[in-house]
Order: sequence, then structure tokens, then C-alpha cells
Amino acid sequence: MENFDRHQGSAQAPRPNQDRPARAGVLKGVREMMSRLTTRPALAATASVVAIGVAITVYPELRRSVSAPSPVATATGEAQTGEARARQSFPEVGRDAGTASPLESTAPAIAAAPTPKAAPEADALADMPIAAAPPAPRKEAAEAITAQTGIMTEEAFRSATSGDVAGYVLPEAETVLAPAPLTEAYPEADPNPLKVTAEEPVSTFSIDTDTASYAVLRSSLTNGYLPPAEAVRVEEMVNYFPYAYPAPDEGDAPFRAAVTLFETPWNAETRLLRIGLQGELPATDDRPPLDLVFLIDTSGSMDDPKKLPLLKQSLALMLGELRPEDRIAIVTYAGSAGLVLEPTDAADRAAILAALDRLGAGGSTAGAEGLRLAYRTAESMAGEGRIGRILLATDGDFNVGIHDPEALKDFIAQKRESGTYLSVLGFGRGNLDDATMQALAQNGNGTAAYIDTLAEAQKVLVDQLSGALFPIADDVKVQIEFNPAAVAEYRLIGYETRTLAREDFNNDRVDAGEIGAGHQVTALYEITPVGSPARRTDPLRYAEPQLPGDAAELGFLKLRYKAPGAATSRLIETPIPATPAEADADVRFAAAIAGMGQLLSDPKYLGQWGWDDAIALANGARGDDPYGYRAEAVQLMRLAQSLAR
Repeated sequence: MENFDRHQGSAQAPRPNQDRPARAGVLKGVREMMSRLTTRPALAATASVVAIGVAITVYPELRRSVSAPSPVATATGEAQTGEARARQSFPEVGRDAGTASPLESTAPAIAAAPTPKAAPEADALADMPIAAAPPAPRKEAAEAITAQTGIMTEEAFRSATSGDVAGYVLPEAETVLAPAPLTEAYPEADPNPLKVTAEEPVSTFSIDTDTASYAVLRSSLTNGYLPPAEAVRVEEMVNYFPYAYPAPDEGDAPFRAAVTLFETPWNAETRLLRIGLQGELPATDDRPPLDLVFLIDTSGSMDDPKKLPLLKQSLALMLGELRPEDRIAIVTYAGSAGLVLEPTDAADRAAILAALDRLGAGGSTAGAEGLRLAYRTAESMAGEGRIGRILLATDGDFNVGIHDPEALKDFIAQKRESGTYLSVLGFGRGNLDDATMQALAQNGNGTAAYIDTLAEAQKVLVDQLSGALFPIADDVKVQIEFNPAAVAEYRLIGYETRTLAREDFNNDRVDAGEIGAGHQVTALYEITPVGSPARRTDPLRYAEPQLPGDAAELGFLKLRYKAPGAATSRLIETPIPATPAEADADVRFAAAIAGMGQLLSDPKYLGQWGWDDAIALANGARGDDPYGYRAEAVQLMRLAQSLAR
């Protein structure tokens, strides 16, 4: 400012030294200097200079950071403009990875204002729109840019890979992380083989009323991919749907068997044998009071909208189906297990909902500890005439304590003798441990279901609550002896994880499946009649001669079950006629679902029968479909057909 003032008009003549007044001291001089520096024009000028310096230093960096495409957009393949692609191709050059940006440390940047060695070229390229590129050929332009910056551009890479330019070495590009790998686990079981009746006339299996597999494959298909073959269990798909089976007569066994023989949709030379069991449905007022323990997985793996939040909503739906005399307790497990809600009357909905609302996800998965605490809680609630049940809600990711399915099987098998049964609800995908969930439910005398939507929670926890929590028959086993005079070959469709040895049928110590109040069970056999050209095996030359039998009987059906809490089983026997019947809508729809399951897993017995046939069969057999389950199945078949192409 002194230089500025000196050049305005005529400068004052220098004063002689002898005319200068005496010095007034340091403080007076400082005050005069500050007064000159703090005038309004001086402050405005200095502030302007500083602001311009900051803008010149920061603007190129800020422009590049704002213009760079987000990692999410790049990873998901969103379209980018030519200008955005150019900026992405030319990141900051010559800058050390550990050097702070001007935005991170403003003062040093203003003071020194360092410019990276190659920054002018990079800035010019970043600011230059694609349309303003020089009219040189793309190959030469790419080489020039690569020579200046040391970075291979998108154009250079395309030219190199198309053969226009040779000798390029692709630099190490920024890594785009792929989605986390799936760690889902499913029971390992080979499809049931074809059996020759003359060699193995007896088939034995435990009944299954689980429905988890159908909901899992629906989740896969609606998310745009085919389910893994090992996730497909045909019996659970078929048993997902209700059928019009006759109910048992009063005073008879707690369930009734219905047998139907009809032509196989995928092979006119074979027959399908359907066995349907219908459980009785006692009046709601007649059921005993319930002690229910919610065992809820609150580990870190449950931190997903389709897991813990959906779980809370699902259990809240269930509260409306409970009676005032029922009681509820809530146990959670993550890094450790805890009792979140003491046994509380179901009428106190506010306390139960508040306890659910407080739950949050975090920590590891101490599943074994949670199971132990849940059983201790159920035992403390036990009383005369009351039913104890544990309802485990989890994604199945047990990573602390007992996590081996066989070890869990032994632990749960010991606890079920107390009369407290365990059912499992699965939530979420990605790390779904279906194998562990199946082991827990099967050995806990309960059922396994998978909940992917609130509508599925309505079906499982509201519409079918009585069947899930109130069994009417334990250890139900099915055994069929096929008549070699009428049946050449047969195969059981599904039930691979439920097959039993022949001698297990009469052994009351061998565990089997349970039938709940109002529940249904459906099983399908494909049989090849004697003399049919569809027979797949040749008769043995040196086989023992078979005694002539009565071809009027296809086989003999035997059922064993125990009354809940009983130690000795009861036997039901009935012959199976060999005369085919006309297929109604129920049996045709069950066959369509069985065909769908085989198309998704192992279609080797279906021949040329494919998705168009399955869709037509199911669409023509929807019948009475009040909740739209069958219509949804047709849509899933159409999705699977498109995904399989």
C-alpha cells in the first residue's frame, strides 16, 4: 500500500534527518502500522487476494472429485456420459497415495499451492469434452494420451483388445468388489432311485409337513435367479398347498388316508399314486393353554430388512391368534443369550410388542446358548394341562457353540422327551443355513417354514398356527408293500431326507414326523405297471421266480403313529386298488408341482415334458384358489421358464 500511495501524484520530498522528531517508542509505531493495515480498503484487498488463491488451488481438485462417477454407479453398470468417462479415465497423476488433498488440509495448500507434475495435462483432459478432441485418429489420440499421462485410456484399451494396437500392457485397474458369496447350506441327499419291485417291494418313509423349500425357491425366482438344486425338496413344495381331503370320522384315528391312482402327466405308460392324509381339527376352545417361548436370533447377520424387521412384524401378526390364558416369553441370542421378556400373559400385548420393538441386531451367533436358555425358560413355565413350545426365528447362521447338525440333532433329541417341541422359522438369504434348520425342526418334533414376505407370515403363523403348535399324532410313518404282480418299478418323488429303513417302521424308538391339528400330508409315487413299455430295467435272467399274485391289488398301505406323549404306536392298514381313477383338480395340481420340482432339480424321468406342459397342467387345475396360492405357482413356473432359457 505504501508503494501504491507513493506513485499517486507527486511524492513528498525526503525529510532531512535532523528535522525528524524524537522516537516515540515501539508501541506507538505498532499502533500506527495496525491503523494503516486495518482500513476498509486494505481489508477488502487482502481478503480478495486470499479468496482468489484458494479458488485457484482448490477448484481443479474439487471439479475432478465432483465429476468422478460414484463406485456404485460404476459397479452397477449405469450409463455414463462421455465427459464422465473421460474424467474417470484420468485420475490424479503424480500424487502420492498418502498426500492429503487441499480439502483435507487447506492451510498448507494455500501457503505452498503445490501443483502435481502432470496436473496440467490431466486437468486439461478432465475439462475437455469428448466432442472437443482433436481430429486425429482414435488410435493416435489414445497413444498420445497414454504417453503423456502413463495411463491407458478407455479408447486405448478398446484398440488394444480389438487388434488395432499391439504391445499394450493393461495397467492394474481399480478393483470392483463383487457381491458377497453365498454361504447357504442345504441338506445333502441324492434323488430317490428307481426301485425294481421284485427286488425291493417295500418303501418306508417318515411324513413331512414342512413347507420351507417352496418359499425358498419362490424367494430365488422372484429375485431373478434359479434356486440351487439341493434347495428343492419336492414333498415340501407339494405340501405347501391345501387339498380337499376327507376329514376323519369322529372316534376314528386322528387322521384319515385317501389313496388315488391316475395317469402320469409326463408319461402315459406309467401311473402316479397319491397318498393324502388329513388331520382332524379340534375346536379352538378345546385346545389346552399354550406356553410359547420366542427364541430370536439378534446376531449381526440378522441386520437386514428381510430378517429381524420382518421377523418382528411376523411375530406381531401371530399375537392376535393367541388366547388370553396363553403365555409368551422372549429369549434372544447373539454374542450371548438373554431373557428379554419374562413369561407374560398373551393378553398383555403392549408389553410383548414393546419387547419386540426393542430388539436390535449385533454380535456373533451363540445359537447353542440360546437354545439352552429357551429350554430352561420353557421348563420353568410348564404346568399341568399346558403345552410348551419353542419357536426359533433365525437365518440359521450358528457360529458359536454347537453348530454341527449332528450335534444339534442329539441335543434337541434329548430335550424333546420333556414334551416341549421346537419349530423353526427361517428369514433372509445369503447365509441361510437350511441344513441346520431342518435338523432342528425334524429332531425337535416341530415344523420348519421359511418366511420371505409378510403374506407368508400370515399363512404360517395365522392361518396354520394350530397345525404348527398343536400336534395330534407323533412319529407318523408310512410303509407301502408293492405287489410284484401289478407293479414292475416304482420311485418315491421327494422325501429324500425322510426315508427310513424297512425295520424302522416297527421300531417305536425311531423318530418320525408329526401331524398337527388340521394339517395335511401328500406323497406321490410314480409306478410302472407290469407289461408297460415304459419299464426302464430288464428282468434278471437268474432271478428267483415270483409267486403269482393278485393283480387287483396294487399294494398294501400301512401307517404307524403315536398319540401325543404316548410311547407305543398304533397301526392302520388298508389295501391299494390297482384300478386308476379320473384325476380331479387337486391331484392334477399336485402332479404339476411335482413336475415343477423335478424340472428345477433332476428332470431325468420327465422325458420331453417341460415348462410349457407344467404351466398348462397347473393353470388348468387351479380349481378353488381363495388365497391365490395356485395362481402364484403358475407365475413362478413362468419365471423359472424364462430364467432357464
